[in-house]
Amino acid sequence: MESPTARTEIRKGSIARELRRGTLELIVLHLLEPGEAYGYEIVTKLTRETQGALEVTDGTLYPVLYRLERAGFVGVRWDTPERGVPRKYYQLTDAGRQELHALTTEWSAFADAMARLLGTGHPR
Repeated sequence: MESPTARTEIRKGSIARELRRGTLELIVLHLLEPGEAYGYEIVTKLTRETQGALEVTDGTLYPVLYRLERAGFVGVRWDTPERGVPRKYYQLTDAGRQELHALTTEWSAFADAMARLLGTGHPR
């Protein structure tokens, strides 16, 4: 019989896999909506706002940021603090705001359908 710890690890692994399969773009755009941030800030904010349920590493985050930049959904600027190394800050572009709206709408429809299917909620 599986222990509760083993089941928790399986669920966390499943969440991480699904996160990497396409929701990370939505998450990153959402986290950049209030204003610009550099990579470590995005990772920290994601972990904090999900109370550790969703975590990513730099190795997962930066390819997504590069894809979003190439697509024109985020812009970048470099800044060098008085003490420290240069940081690349990411911010939403107008196209990124439109993409965030579209992805949010799609995700909400999906989440509502899953809630109905699983009997855990009501449609919005």
